[in-house]
Amino acid sequence: MKLNINKNILLLAITSGTLLVSSCEKFVELGAPPNQVLAGEAFATDASANSVIRGLYATTLSINLAGTSTFYTGIAADDLQYNNADPNTSEFASNNLLNTNGNVANFWSNCYQLIKNANNAVSGLEASNTLTPAVKDQLLGEAKFFRAYAYFYLANLYGDVPLQLRDDLHAFEDATLSRAPVQQVYDQIIADLKDAESRMATAYDATANPRGRANKAAASALLARVYLYQKDYQNAESYATKVLQSADYGMPTPDKNFVNSSNEVILQLANQSGVTTFGANYITTATVAPGYTLPDAVYNSFETSPTMDLRKTNWTSSKTVSNKIYYAITKYKVASGTGSEYHIMLRLAEQYLIRAEARANLGKLAEARADADAVRARAGLAGLNTSLNQTQLLSAIATERLHEFFGEFGHRWLDLKRTDRASAVLSPIKSNWQATDVLFPIPQAQILINRNLTQNPGYED
Repeated sequence: MKLNINKNILLLAITSGTLLVSSCEKFVELGAPPNQVLAGEAFATDASANSVIRGLYATTLSINLAGTSTFYTGIAADDLQYNNADPNTSEFASNNLLNTNGNVANFWSNCYQLIKNANNAVSGLEASNTLTPAVKDQLLGEAKFFRAYAYFYLANLYGDVPLQLRDDLHAFEDATLSRAPVQQVYDQIIADLKDAESRMATAYDATANPRGRANKAAASALLARVYLYQKDYQNAESYATKVLQSADYGMPTPDKNFVNSSNEVILQLANQSGVTTFGANYITTATVAPGYTLPDAVYNSFETSPTMDLRKTNWTSSKTVSNKIYYAITKYKVASGTGSEYHIMLRLAEQYLIRAEARANLGKLAEARADADAVRARAGLAGLNTSLNQTQLLSAIATERLHEFFGEFGHRWLDLKRTDRASAVLSPIKSNWQATDVLFPIPQAQILINRNLTQNPGYED
């Protein structure tokens, strides 16, 4: 699906229906058969406003943000191997993306669809004077969290991007938005997340799926990541510490931390089946190669002596198809039917490794090792050598991040980009690699619609 972000029609999915907003008639369609009510009434009661915000979670699932932010970036980096033949997807594997690539265009469009929905939710909630104050705060926090989450990926994958914050009724006015500097986008992400953190409750919504609605810790966790990416190590350490100090989270053994009851989960996207896009794409029958597998180099990089890394034994498996060995990713164990797994967006191990990296950059080497060792201990490994200097320790933490987050939400691709290691790591193994490949192209269809958009270097033709 391609989205023209300049159109003045909003599609806001909610749990029981769809909110359609245009410049003329504004209705909410609810139920089956649909009953129409004025759009303003969607934010008149706690129950109806809550339904709208539930729609942000439904939208994030329906656009498969978990899968697309994982699979395309993973094969563009070095933590996923692509085994099928779709030409649009193969362009990511070869880092030879065209500005007409349909998957690039869809990712852009889907992120802006989520932002459009979040903007309308923010506008409606802020205008409402009939909601219970605590409910209004919580829902505003969730809407701003999702807006920040979508902009985080846009800024990292495309660089400068249009920063649309107004509701869809202003679309005609904003039809010529140019690309905002990436720092301006990050400033907005931080502002949204700080506001979300201040508004949302600490406790999870008891009526929702387990850890399936954003709370204060989710905002803190994403803020910690954002500050790390911005090289604001003091704030990265501070916000990660907020999450790590909570008794609500823990580090179960690798065989148990991807089930939806895991207390490592900070936020997860629930669905009815309990089967994820990860399980469906990483696990297949014995005679079929998975579409995405772990490259040999990553599989062989895990520690095996003096002890075996439990992430290797629990999160990977070897399978032979047509006399070729593939290393399947088995973090998520269920591929079809029903299960007890959701898409884990934020989990505790990341907070340990964020704080470890931040502390190492701040010269707090002993504290940084302790955080990295907390992740290693869960994997059954001994602590890092206490003689490591700052450079060596940062390298060890980067390796821990690879072994912890392979095949998850693009962590590896984003890590290589933000630490300026992409060319050094990828050029020896990618024959077509160019330094400009660290950004995806702006979809050419969007440039044709909005002449104020410019193309990223390397994709002008």
